[in-house]
Amino acid sequence: MPTGGTVNQSVVAIGNFDGVHRGHRKVLTEAVGDGSLPLVVITFWPHPVSVLRPEMAPRMLTDLPHRIELLKQAGAHEVRVINFTPAVSALSPAEFVETYLLPLSPARVVVGDNFRFGRGARGDVGTLEELGREHGFEVVPLSLESVGESVTCSSLIRTSLEEGDVTEALVHLGRPFTFRGVVVMGDQRGRELGFPTANLSVGDDMAVPADGVYAGWLTAEDGLRRAAAISVGSNPTFDGVDRRVESYVIDETDLELYGVEVVVEFVARLRGQVKYTGVEALVEQMKLDVQRAREILGLS
Repeated sequence: MPTGGTVNQSVVAIGNFDGVHRGHRKVLTEAVGDGSLPLVVITFWPHPVSVLRPEMAPRMLTDLPHRIELLKQAGAHEVRVINFTPAVSALSPAEFVETYLLPLSPARVVVGDNFRFGRGARGDVGTLEELGREHGFEVVPLSLESVGESVTCSSLIRTSLEEGDVTEALVHLGRPFTFRGVVVMGDQRGRELGFPTANLSVGDDMAVPADGVYAGWLTAEDGLRRAAAISVGSNPTFDGVDRRVESYVIDETDLELYGVEVVVEFVARLRGQVKYTGVEALVEQMKLDVQRAREILGLS
């Protein structure tokens, strides 16, 4: 059930909003309108597919706190999170509206024109419009956003990341893809090689770019955005097993970030992962990676 009680008249936007990409922000901009009514965003957690078909569960582009942060940056006055369960999935479209929409006293409900809701995804925009006429709210469906010939959607962005194409992901997100986490102890090899890294563990539930080396930025709790060469993978040269995101902050060898939450932005892919036959070859390649990252990030 949604938290909180009823509110005075509002505008409501509904969706998964994973990644809060360009298409989502189109919906949110329309919903904000002239700002005369507060915008309440309804989103779902966990992702409905992870409940209904766990074997098909998508890796998420943003965790829930980051999603809420992005939604509020886009104009949401309040974000209501529906805990998606089998019981929620069993609601009819009418029951969904009565349970989650009507307590918000919506004047308008803004959705993408592919919006589906209710048991078996039986409800669509037409269904919502019928319920709106019955309960006195307007429905505003918006066409999907496109970049060139590609329709912007979370699935496309996930595929781009799986292919290591962080540039395509950036185009559809409208910003660089970011991965967040708390810095953990690694194997200390980077420090021994002269390239100390801030290491983040990679779980099974969050999206991350394909294994490889990238140019990007690291931001810690001090808010300072630092240029970085970023490795994603399991350190094949050392027969590693655990997949990690390892960021070398360029020109800084004495940063102590253990236990600190950091945000890693991916700007461009430099190369794939390679298993080198010796440490010397790896170090030489790392030097080249850092130089390319400098050039891409405008440091030289």
